[in-house]
Amino acid sequence: QVHLVESGGGSVQAGGSLRLSCAASGNTYSSNCMGWFRQAPGKEREGVAGIYTGGGSTYYVDSVKGRFTISQDNAKNTVYLQMNSLKPEDTAMYYCAVGVKQSCYPHPPFFAYWGQGAQVTVSS
Repeated sequence: QVHLVESGGGSVQAGGSLRLSCAASGNTYSSNCMGWFRQAPGKEREGVAGIYTGGGSTYYVDSVKGRFTISQDNAKNTVYLQMNSLKPEDTAMYYCAVGVKQSCYPHPPFFAYWGQGAQVTVSS
């Protein structure tokens, strides 16, 4: 069983920054991938970023490249999402999840064990 807890969400103005944290506990050793996803009201959940925890390779969707950075602290079993130059269209509930496939690209079907989410609201 895997338990994930996201934190760090909040409200910022466009151009601002936030850092999300995802603390993992339980049996995470069987997976080498962690990912961040988001879901806006009325929209499907979409991938944001993924990381190969065994080596640090990172993957981003085009809409966040150059603005968001995913990183990890293995000692704390925590994955982070640094979000800079935020835009109103980044407003969503953000979730972290554990990968269950070989690929760490943030494609939702490749991930499971979702956290409860952290709300990010960006105003113009």
